[in-house]
Amino acid sequence: MTLRHLFICAVLLVYPCFAFAQAQRATLVHEETLRVSPSSDAAKLGQAARGHELIILDTSRDWVHVQAILREARNEEGLTDEEAEAKTISGWILAKGMVSATTQDGDKVIFGEAADSEDQASRRRGRRDAAQDAMRLYYRLYDLMPTSPLAAEALYRAADIRWQIERSDVMTRPSAHEREAYMRGQINEEWMKLVNKKYPGTKWAELASFRMIDNKLCGDWEGMSKCPDKEADIYEKYANEHPQSPVAPEALYNAAWRRSAMIEIYKTEPNQKKSGESKDRALALAQKIVSQYGQSDWALRARRLIFYVQQDIPTYGNATD
Repeated sequence: MTLRHLFICAVLLVYPCFAFAQAQRATLVHEETLRVSPSSDAAKLGQAARGHELIILDTSRDWVHVQAILREARNEEGLTDEEAEAKTISGWILAKGMVSATTQDGDKVIFGEAADSEDQASRRRGRRDAAQDAMRLYYRLYDLMPTSPLAAEALYRAADIRWQIERSDVMTRPSAHEREAYMRGQINEEWMKLVNKKYPGTKWAELASFRMIDNKLCGDWEGMSKCPDKEADIYEKYANEHPQSPVAPEALYNAAWRRSAMIEIYKTEPNQKKSGESKDRALALAQKIVSQYGQSDWALRARRLIFYVQQDIPTYGNATD
C-alpha cells in the first residue's frame, strides 16, 4: 500500500470521530421515550430522562434521531466492569422536550427545570429520582452552554447535589465514625474542583472550596483535642483566605465553636493552660463574627456562644445535656 493510500485510510478512520465530536448536542427537560422509528406507534427502546446528553444524528419533522448517553463511563473504585462502562441507546424521540445550545433562552429553560426538580426532591412526596434529574440538568447547562451567565451557578449546584448524595452515603458507613478523615470513604471532589478551575474568584468557587472541607473533618473526636484543634485551624484558615465568601461567617463560627469545645476537652487531658487559651481564642473568634457580620444569624449565634463561654457553660461533652 502506498503512503498516499495509508494517509487516505487514516483520514477515513479519524473522520467519523471528528464528525461525532462536531455533532449537535442537546438535552431533555422532560422524560421522553426512545423508539425504533419516528412514529408514536413504533416499538419502544427505552426512556431518556431529564438532563441526559443527546447526540443529534438526524431529524424528521417532529422527531429527532439521537444517541442518548444514559450513563457516562466512570473510573471509580469498587465499580464492576458493567457499572463502569458507558450506557447509550440510539433511537427516535419527539423533539418537543429537547433543548440545545441554539434554543432561545435554552439556558434559562434548563435552569428552571433543574430548580423545579430540586424542589421536587425536597418534598416528601416529590417525584422519584428528582435529585438526580436536577443534578444532571444543572451539569448539562454548564456542559452545553459554558458561557451562559447561569453556567457557574449551575455547575456548583450540580456539584453540590452530587456532594450531598455521596456524603449521605459515606456518613452511613461504619467507617464514618473513624477519628481520622483518611480512614473513611472520601467524597468525590471532581466537580467541586471543576468549579474552582472554570470559575475562579466567584462565590461559587468559594462555596466549592468550603464544601470540600468535609473530606478533612474527623469522625468521632473520641474526647481528644487533636481533631477539633485541626478542624478549627482549617475553618479559620478558610475564613481568612476567603473573607468575601458567603460562608465566611459560618466558617468562623465553626472555628469558634470548636475552640469553645476544647475548653472542656483540655480540662480532661488535663491541660489548664491550653483550656484557658482555647477560651480566649473562642471569644476572639466569636467577637470577630459579631463585629464583621452585624445582625446576621451567625453573628447572633456568636453572641450566644460568647455568653456561654463567659458564663463557663460547657458547649461540648456530657455537661451540655
